[in-house]
Amino acid sequence: MSFILDDGRPIFMQIADKIEDDIIEGRLPEESVVPSKNQFASFYQINPATAAKGVNMLVEQGILYKKRGLGMYVAPGAHAILMEKRKEKFYEQYVVTMVKEAEKLGITVDQLTEMIRRGD
Repeated sequence: MSFILDDGRPIFMQIADKIEDDIIEGRLPEESVVPSKNQFASFYQINPATAAKGVNMLVEQGILYKKRGLGMYVAPGAHAILMEKRKEKFYEQYVVTMVKEAEKLGITVDQLTEMIRRGD
């Protein structure tokens, strides 16, 4: 668990994003145990309720599930769910914004495509 909680967003959201990143990048495979809210709280010196809020958010989304008496685990299919979620977020945050700006600047689809290809 190494990242810094200080990007201006609520801490519980940063905890949830950290878990999501770990799942997407393969550090937390499906069916693997997730650090407990108390482990997060201790490591980041935060209130366990704050850590629990981030974990519970992922439970509500079907990314994590609880095994009674054993802890939280990565749900089957979580990787695919997160990949789709992140692709949609990428589209909304970057592609739509880029296309709108390109239109303002009079950049054609062909020119935009070439600019993207140059970015390789």
